Amino acid sequence: MKHLCIFLILLWGHFAYGQAPPDRFQVMEQRLKDLSATVPGLKEKADLSVSNGSLQEFLKGLAATHDLNLNIDPSLTQHVTNYFSGEQVINILLFLTRQYNLDLTFVGSIITISPYRDPMANQPPPPREIRIGYNSYSQHITMDLQDDTLLNIARTITRLTGKNVLVQPELYTKKVTGYIQDLTVNSALEKLAMTNMFKLNATNDSVIVLEPLRPDEEIVTRQNPAPNSNFTVRKTFKNGTSSGSATIEVGQDSTGGKAVTLNLINGSIKDVIKNIADQAGINYFIYTDITGNITANISSMPFQQALTFILQQTPYTYNIEGGVYMIGDRKDEGLRSKKLVQLQYRSVDSLLAIIPQELKQGVNIREFKELNSFLLSGSQPQIKEIEAFVKQIDKVVPMITIEVILMDINKSKTISTGITAGTNDTLKAGGNLLGPSGLSYTFGSKDINQFLNTIGLNNVFNLGKVSPNFYITLNALENKNNVDVHQTPKLSTLNGHLASLSIGSTRYYAVSTQNVIGSLNPQTVVTQQFIPVEANMTIDIMPIVSGDDQVTLNIGVNITDFTSSSSSLNSPPPTSTSKFKSIIRVKDEEMILLGGIERTERSETASGIPLLSRIPVLKWLFSSRTKTNSKVVSVVFIRPKIIYY
Repeated sequence: MKHLCIFLILLWGHFAYGQAPPDRFQVMEQRLKDLSATVPGLKEKADLSVSNGSLQEFLKGLAATHDLNLNIDPSLTQHVTNYFSGEQVINILLFLTRQYNLDLTFVGSIITISPYRDPMANQPPPPREIRIGYNSYSQHITMDLQDDTLLNIARTITRLTGKNVLVQPELYTKKVTGYIQDLTVNSALEKLAMTNMFKLNATNDSVIVLEPLRPDEEIVTRQNPAPNSNFTVRKTFKNGTSSGSATIEVGQDSTGGKAVTLNLINGSIKDVIKNIADQAGINYFIYTDITGNITANISSMPFQQALTFILQQTPYTYNIEGGVYMIGDRKDEGLRSKKLVQLQYRSVDSLLAIIPQELKQGVNIREFKELNSFLLSGSQPQIKEIEAFVKQIDKVVPMITIEVILMDINKSKTISTGITAGTNDTLKAGGNLLGPSGLSYTFGSKDINQFLNTIGLNNVFNLGKVSPNFYITLNALENKNNVDVHQTPKLSTLNGHLASLSIGSTRYYAVSTQNVIGSLNPQTVVTQQFIPVEANMTIDIMPIVSGDDQVTLNIGVNITDFTSSSSSLNSPPPTSTSKFKSIIRVKDEEMILLGGIERTERSETASGIPLLSRIPVLKWLFSSRTKTNSKVVSVVFIRPKIIYY
């Protein structure tokens, strides 16, 4: 028996394989081989090479070379890059059909080449199976519906259960969605009608008729509760062009108050408020006509909170006076409340700007800076929302103290060399030969004459004498200066606010203006104005404190220095500027080195006798020179400290 089953399975597989539709490329290949008996060009071998050429032109060339009748579809816009050497035309055509998804049709010796179009592509999808199950033993039905038409649902229920369900023509194409599990047919259809806006009637012969709701028709199903238990109101309604359904349950919460459970689908706001207020025994007045629908699903929510959610994002509000709920338009004077909200940590001017616009809509807000508070006038629920929002953000704002250490290190080196000669009656001979600053010595006439006699070999050669007031000064000096300047300012600011520091000096230069006054006797009036020029070191720091007590510092540094003194009072002094910005993150009370700004200056001055001061070697006798190199390094240390009050 086992071998017989295996044989039957194999036989069925062979039969199923044999019945499978043939591959379309195999069919085209066979048709081309059959046609090659009368069209020899299909069997010829081709040598073709094309690079990014048009597929139509490629096929036209193939047809012209091998005497083929090809009808080429003009929609073939592909480009080909191929090289064929000694290949049959049949194989080239088959390759192109596979490569570019083409189709070949034959009329005599004419071959039509066109894009392949799947004949099954435009077939309509198979009808969706309606998922309805029926248990004949318990006579309960289960339905899982998703946009199924009511007519098909009724047919399926009738076929499975044997109960006649009819649909009026207006509901044939009505789409129904819902999931119902293990209910009787009547109860399942009742729930389906309630959530999808239609009604059902039962005739004397137990036929169920599904009918549409008439305008303004309501269907109310009420369950009688036991004493001190919850009661349920289920209501289906239709108003004009809008329709909806609602399930309302009103009971008691843990504190003894009224608890509301709502399951609304496009429910009328006015009807919902009336039902929950009536069933909960709440006293209310409705001053204006309430329009609009809502969809909601809430469970065991206190009555007041439920009413707040129902009226949210609507032009209506409520107020409670003496236990009576007064409901109406937000603009009505009797429904407006007033509340003074005082801030503890934040300032009122900075807080009002960040209250969301949707919360402030319809609420009049006036600020009082003297009291650091603001007065709210509007609907009571909105005032409570704004008050709750303010409490969330009225927190302690940390204060940050920033210690800034500014260190300037000045290093300069000056070398002066040269010979100075002249006559002077008051100048004294002498000076430093090996002093701490170098060589600076003045030779008088007596020293010079002794030197000339020595060179003249004791009057063998007479070199003459200098005048009594003649002198020569030799200079070979080198000066070094190292100066450290420390400044330690402290800044304090609130979190997220900018702190600025500026230290510097000011110089002035004069600007003269000449004006001619009068025409017969003109007079020239000269006006002089002094213009200030500042050289400052400015530091801007904005600290932002994170939750882990780390501080993010946005730092901007701008340093301007006077490079030298102006040569004239009438010209502005030269300056140099250095700027940089940085964003760093540092722990509380941790010091960091922000960076160093280095400025280097070099200058060289020379004076002497023209021509002679430029001749090599001789220039050291007839000139004097001074070279100066200076370097200034600015270093900034920053240490923030968070202070909570």
